[in-house]
Amino acid sequence: MTAVWIIWAAVVIDLLIGDPRWLPHPVIGMGKAIRAVEKLIRARTQSPAGLKRAGILLPLIVAGGSYAITLLLLMLCAFIHPWLAAGAEAVLIATTIAVKGLRDAGLEVYGHLRAGDLPAARRSLGMIVGRDTAHLDEPEIVRGTVETVAENIVDAVISPLLYALIGGAPLAMAYRAVNTLDSMVGYKNEKYEHLGWASARLDDIANWIPARLTAGLVAISAAMLSLPWRKSIATVRRDARKHPSPNSGFPESAVAGALGIRLGGENSYQGIVSFRAYMGDPERTLNAEDIRTSTRLLLASSVIFAVIGTAALAIVIAAGGGGWA
Repeated sequence: MTAVWIIWAAVVIDLLIGDPRWLPHPVIGMGKAIRAVEKLIRARTQSPAGLKRAGILLPLIVAGGSYAITLLLLMLCAFIHPWLAAGAEAVLIATTIAVKGLRDAGLEVYGHLRAGDLPAARRSLGMIVGRDTAHLDEPEIVRGTVETVAENIVDAVISPLLYALIGGAPLAMAYRAVNTLDSMVGYKNEKYEHLGWASARLDDIANWIPARLTAGLVAISAAMLSLPWRKSIATVRRDARKHPSPNSGFPESAVAGALGIRLGGENSYQGIVSFRAYMGDPERTLNAEDIRTSTRLLLASSVIFAVIGTAALAIVIAAGGGGWA
């Protein structure tokens, strides 16, 4: 049952420590690797067809390399001592999840709004979203924060935990590499339309099941927090597929329904306005407390999934199905 304890150790480490800025993070290394591989690719081909073929190679190198490096590191630790390997695995898995970081980011915006400091709230929101925030009023600041918290329950918690449960730190780290690739090259613009297509598609595939699991977890969490969980489920059924992403609409619509608010609408990116489909019903005006409630849904969903996931892993191991630890 070592694998079960490793998962829980990772969750506790993240909840208590998060990602301290003084501690080197694997994602930084992944980002540098992505830029280096991209530079090599572009030095060898500039044609759309060549970039499209190289787009398949990029995630294979980066995600595959992340898996291999993590596995080799753990094998080296195990050669020294099994407990060193277990500790290293817990720490590595903890770096792939970000419950504390996501919660703290949301509550930072909440704190500024409670203090009546809109400029500070805008700046804090600008650190976690890509949209323009300089002129947003309080409801729009709240909307941006809640959308970010909801969407990232998948990327920052449920997906990496799911892959850690399946394949330990190596698979969780490979997922984090895929997610980092999507955030860096998975854009439908002139620069990355050809090179980034495979990374974006792979990220969609990797998050397909976790996104739908997250919608259910949010509904369960809503029930535990005495929020309208039936409304959460109904909103997912009605609105989730309106989102341009095949996955993001599920957590966002689940949170919108649980809070009784409407997400989506107009966003500005470098002065260019775009419209995002509405999720939920405009039953009332959004307020700062919606941010705090969304972070409670984040925390509850994370803990519930950790409990269910480790219980399932323990059953598999007890039944003789083996384990990765």
